[in-house]
Amino acid sequence: MNGAGRAAFVPGGAVAPTETPVATARGTGRVAALTFDDGPDPRQTGRLLDVLADLGVTATFCVVGDNVRAPGGAELLRRTVAEGHALANHSTDFADLGAATAAEAEALLRANLAIIREALGDPYAPVPWFRAPNGSLGRTGPVAVRLGMQPLGLGRVIHDWDGCDDRSVTTLAHRLRTAITPGAVVLAHDGGGDRGTTVDAVALVVAEKLDAGYRFTLPRGGAGEQR
Repeated sequence: MNGAGRAAFVPGGAVAPTETPVATARGTGRVAALTFDDGPDPRQTGRLLDVLADLGVTATFCVVGDNVRAPGGAELLRRTVAEGHALANHSTDFADLGAATAAEAEALLRANLAIIREALGDPYAPVPWFRAPNGSLGRTGPVAVRLGMQPLGLGRVIHDWDGCDDRSVTTLAHRLRTAITPGAVVLAHDGGGDRGTTVDAVALVVAEKLDAGYRFTLPRGGAGEQR
């Protein structure tokens, strides 16, 4: 405990984070990093985890605190970590942080980190990346770095959220094929709506890319990577 009677803050775990958002995958050659935003969501997160397990692929899940606390959210989060996937802080809800003060952003990032670790039952669980809702970094980049998290850029986005003109499996598969290029960080969604067509596209295209010699790694700058 510290002098105020509270446990000392445990940083997210990123190694030497920088304020510059990361949008490149670890490794060289045919490597790419899959990231999934807005979960966990009982509608599709479990099925996505099934697909990734069948393919032998790990990804980074950018999780929302309100969804972790929703029915089934904590169980899905624990499964995500148990199956070897990495975590990013995606704030407590879907509110845009572009206009937030540094103090407001810090309160939300700390709160979401606490929610994640409480659900996992591990006060030291690594959450080494941060992705701002809607990609609106505002003042959040330096805050994330101070809290031990590497900001993630949007990377290669497949536009699979509600309101996009076409979210059919055929269209999302085409976008995913185009997005998965050497060194890319790819952004898709497992929450924020029913992402069934996203999961179908991932199952199809990731299998194709594996056959073509791709490896799926993590974004640069998180835990376990020396700089």
